[in-house]
Amino acid sequence: MMDEPKRAVILAGGRGSRLKPYTHVLPKPLMPVCDAPILEVVINQLRENGFTELMLAVNHLEGLVRSYFGDGSDLGVSIAYSKEDRPLGTVGPLQLLADWLPEHFLVMNGDLLTDVPFSELFCDHIRSGCLMTVGTYTREHRIADGVIETNGEGFITDFREKPCHKTLVSMGVYAMSRDVLGHVPTGTPFGMDDLVLTLLGQRIPVNTFRHAGEWYDIGCPQDLDRANKAYAERRASFIRPATEALAMI
Repeated sequence: MMDEPKRAVILAGGRGSRLKPYTHVLPKPLMPVCDAPILEVVINQLRENGFTELMLAVNHLEGLVRSYFGDGSDLGVSIAYSKEDRPLGTVGPLQLLADWLPEHFLVMNGDLLTDVPFSELFCDHIRSGCLMTVGTYTREHRIADGVIETNGEGFITDFREKPCHKTLVSMGVYAMSRDVLGHVPTGTPFGMDDLVLTLLGQRIPVNTFRHAGEWYDIGCPQDLDRANKAYAERRASFIRPATEALAMI
């Protein structure tokens, strides 16, 4: 198995409506993080983690994406492209790639900055024996007020000053096994949430890989600014080579 190149599908076709007006002229994956488009950073990370065959699922301003990355040889990877005729969500396009997908593969958004060890997530997925692994991150939401709880008679039962709530969220990074395609409809919009809920509804376990490092989902100008600041200050921490575990599978 390890003699085969590792493959990853990168979702790079979104319109980036929350990043307008920038995305009127540039597709979201070409948004710059310091001196390189965010998708170039992602590709370099994947290559360093052993993923050298990539499929870019493109749509909005796809010509610019194709022109910039070409066949990937300048970045030391092999890049192919897939464009859906109509929107199929984040999972639906995988059915178009059935002949290209190996037994295990990554699927990820092309517009996020993270130091998640892709190779470790991939290995954890294979070890789990699950059809799907979701990369997760803990978000902290602090409430700026004193929170009061009461009983049915209106008397206070608890008082917490500016409490912090923690929520586990999807990072937009997934590992999957080929058999998961049996749960994805053909030619119908289908998202990651649809897939997870479908698997849970059939009592099929879904694995998680919890990441405690850095993660920036570039959804709006403020997020882009935060990602730029993090990458400028800690660039080396975002490019990590594959772990020994990947070479031992």
